[in-house]
Amino acid sequence: MNRVFSKLMSTLGYTVQYYCIAHCTFQYVANIVVCTGPSMEPTIYTDDILITERLTLNYRNLQRGDIIIARCPSSPRDQICKRITGLPGDRMITELGRSSIVPRGHVWIEGDNRSNSSDSRSYGPIPQGLIKSRAVCKVWPPQEICSFTE
Repeated sequence: MNRVFSKLMSTLGYTVQYYCIAHCTFQYVANIVVCTGPSMEPTIYTDDILITERLTLNYRNLQRGDIIIARCPSSPRDQICKRITGLPGDRMITELGRSSIVPRGHVWIEGDNRSNSSDSRSYGPIPQGLIKSRAVCKVWPPQEICSFTE
C-alpha cells in the first residue's frame, strides 16, 4: 500500500510540474492562437492557427508591419488580430477622413482587409498595454505555413 501511495504522489508531482511549466510558457513566453473573422484576409483567414510570442513586447520595440494580438478597446473581453501601421508620432487618417497623431505609448492598428475591419480608423490608436503578443508564424493550414518575422 505504501508503494502505491508513493507512486501516486510521484505521478501527481510530475503532473503539477508539467502543468506549471506549460502555464508559465503560455502566460509569459508564447501562445497558440486560433483566428476568427475576415479582417486580416488574405493574410490570415478564419480558423488559421498562429504561434505568437510575448517576450519581445518587453525587450524590443514594436515595428510597423508587426501582426499583434490585443484586447479589443471597444470590447475588452474579446481579442483582435491586426497589423501595426502607425507608431507614436505618426500622423494617420481616421475613418472619417480626419488626421490623428498617434500619442506616446500607443500604436495604430489596421486589418489587412480594410473594407471589412474594425480598427484604429474607427476607434483611434490603442494603448500598447492592450497588446498581448506578436504573431511569429502561421502553422495551420499546413499548405500555408509561413513566418511573419524578418
